[in-house]
Amino acid sequence: MTWDAVHTVRLPSGVSLAYRTSAPSSADAPTRAPLLLLHAWAESSRSFGRLLPLLPAGAPVLAPDLPGHGASDKPRAGYALAQVSDDVVALLDALDVPSALLVGSSSGGYVAQQVAVDHPDRVDGLVLVGAPRSLHGRPPFADDVDALRDPVDPAWVRASLDWFPRHVHVPEEYIEDRVRDGTAMPAAVWAATLAGLSEARPPTETGVIRAPALIIRGSRDQLVLRQEHDALAAAIPGSRLVAYADTGHLVLWERPERIAADIARFLADLS
Repeated sequence: MTWDAVHTVRLPSGVSLAYRTSAPSSADAPTRAPLLLLHAWAESSRSFGRLLPLLPAGAPVLAPDLPGHGASDKPRAGYALAQVSDDVVALLDALDVPSALLVGSSSGGYVAQQVAVDHPDRVDGLVLVGAPRSLHGRPPFADDVDALRDPVDPAWVRASLDWFPRHVHVPEEYIEDRVRDGTAMPAAVWAATLAGLSEARPPTETGVIRAPALIIRGSRDQLVLRQEHDALAAAIPGSRLVAYADTGHLVLWERPERIAADIARFLADLS
């Protein structure tokens, strides 16, 4: 699969979201609810570019740029976790999509958990890739983010990627595209989106997620430790936790082929 187009829709909140779409690769492939891809903090829907062509045929793909990111609007406020969750569901409403299977990378998986708690009827399943159980509290790099000024320096963004060590080769052009994602965000939005994540009460502490869930972690993730992923799996009844050896926090960057294969198996199990 490849991206078909980039579109924009204005939500009831007043925010315009950009989103990418991709149709099934075969006209006679079985119809499924779409895969809704939710990217990480300071990235964009383009971060799924290496995963997209590996995904199984049969389901359309929808990938928004979350508020403040990519080509979407970048207001100074509106980044509380519950607000972003509501914006995701407002996008589904605008596109007349009753429900979707949510695939969330890192903090995108945190947003996916909030959607599953707040709007359980819109979630057919969850694939949480390197996603935390909790982001509550001030992270060690928050001071660096608060000190940012516009325009955001590409060299700073490139250096910030070292906060998350990589253990598998990632193509340089992919990394440079993530640098472009970072420089597209104003400094105030960097700080506001991080605050929205770190100030929120963890979703699994506010409600029970009933959707089927696959949790994928890197065995060498230094940001979300094994006990946190064990706790996340325990908090989602019936979920399955899979660990990828020699992989860090940026699982989507390092292991798109294996993620695609696990999504295919997860879809087959749901069927």
